[in-house]
Amino acid sequence: MFGVNLIRRSIQPVYLKIENRCDKPLRLYTLDIDPHYYTPLEAAGINHFSAIKRLSAFGFAAWFFFPVLIFLAPLKIYTAYRANRRIDACFRALGFPLRPIPPGETAEGVVYTTLDAGSKTVHICLYAADELGEAENVCLARLNAAPSEPAVDLTFVIPVAGISADYLKRDFADLISSSERVDCDLQQLAARLQDMPSATTNAKGTRHGDPVNLVVIGEFATILSAFTARWDESETITLQTCWKTARAFLFGAEYRYSPVSPLYLFGRSQDVALQRIRSSINERLHLRLWLTPLHYLDHPVWVGQISRDIGVRFTTKVWNLTTHRVDPDVDESRDYVVEDLLRAQRVHGVGYVGGVGECDAEHPKRNLTGDPYFTDGKRTVIALSQARTTAQYVAWG
Repeated sequence: MFGVNLIRRSIQPVYLKIENRCDKPLRLYTLDIDPHYYTPLEAAGINHFSAIKRLSAFGFAAWFFFPVLIFLAPLKIYTAYRANRRIDACFRALGFPLRPIPPGETAEGVVYTTLDAGSKTVHICLYAADELGEAENVCLARLNAAPSEPAVDLTFVIPVAGISADYLKRDFADLISSSERVDCDLQQLAARLQDMPSATTNAKGTRHGDPVNLVVIGEFATILSAFTARWDESETITLQTCWKTARAFLFGAEYRYSPVSPLYLFGRSQDVALQRIRSSINERLHLRLWLTPLHYLDHPVWVGQISRDIGVRFTTKVWNLTTHRVDPDVDESRDYVVEDLLRAQRVHGVGYVGGVGECDAEHPKRNLTGDPYFTDGKRTVIALSQARTTAQYVAWG
């Protein structure tokens, strides 16, 4: 479509077609899709042909044909210039028009976003304005002012090739049989959640690991759409992903989809792992979830674990002799998820139940690699909304 490889330059085109069936003009706010989006000419410029690269294409043969190259150089420079002008025209023509869409009309085109693999969350917000009148410039000023509430608010989650997410090995439909399903009212749910295991374990179930301090209520598609706009999926552990992880560790680089080490609950490793990376691979938040037989208001209930990596340390408990150092204040990581989802407006309600077991900083518990942690003993329960909404109930533990 573009004639150049956008993925190599970490640009991901998102095609939109919007038909305005409202009675007022609508305007798309591109920042809601990606606050770091590229303009058409910016994306085109990143993909320009370089005259130097075109000349270097002759390679070693250039030394034998140097006199000829003196005459070919201007031609190469000119053709690169012409090609770049065509690239500019192509990217501008395909770009989504950032202007109000009048009632009954359609706008379509591409928004040039930053690259996301695994799942791409596209948040579409359309804001309405008054009808165009004689003072057209005044109305346009209103359209470009800071919006209040969108007239149309939609979220799409699009699968994207490029990584092998760990949850792809799970068949959630068959993971819990219909005979195992348990439908709960609110009181029954609270009681059963308090009886859930207090911590993850190793593969044999003989040692306790990180605390099970998180509960999420919602379909898996809802979880993906709520988290993947701000969190990344994790790849499966392979030789290739281990090499990527080692390279990122050695050079302090970013690897958004780095594999997550397995922790165990209900006799199996995590069903899905998400992470929010910060400045480097050594600074991340890890989130692991397990599907349970419980259902509340016909939605599945997931239990999980959230922790914050704050560095790397030496240990003899793992084969590579190094592990991430976990922030001992695990309640902060737990509440971070609540705040993050509230800011994303994907929370219907939040509450807290016991079940983890309280311990203070003077007498901490330890995870599988020996990191200490302390907690108030509560696990947060988050009921997700399928679309953006204002939370109906928020209780801070």
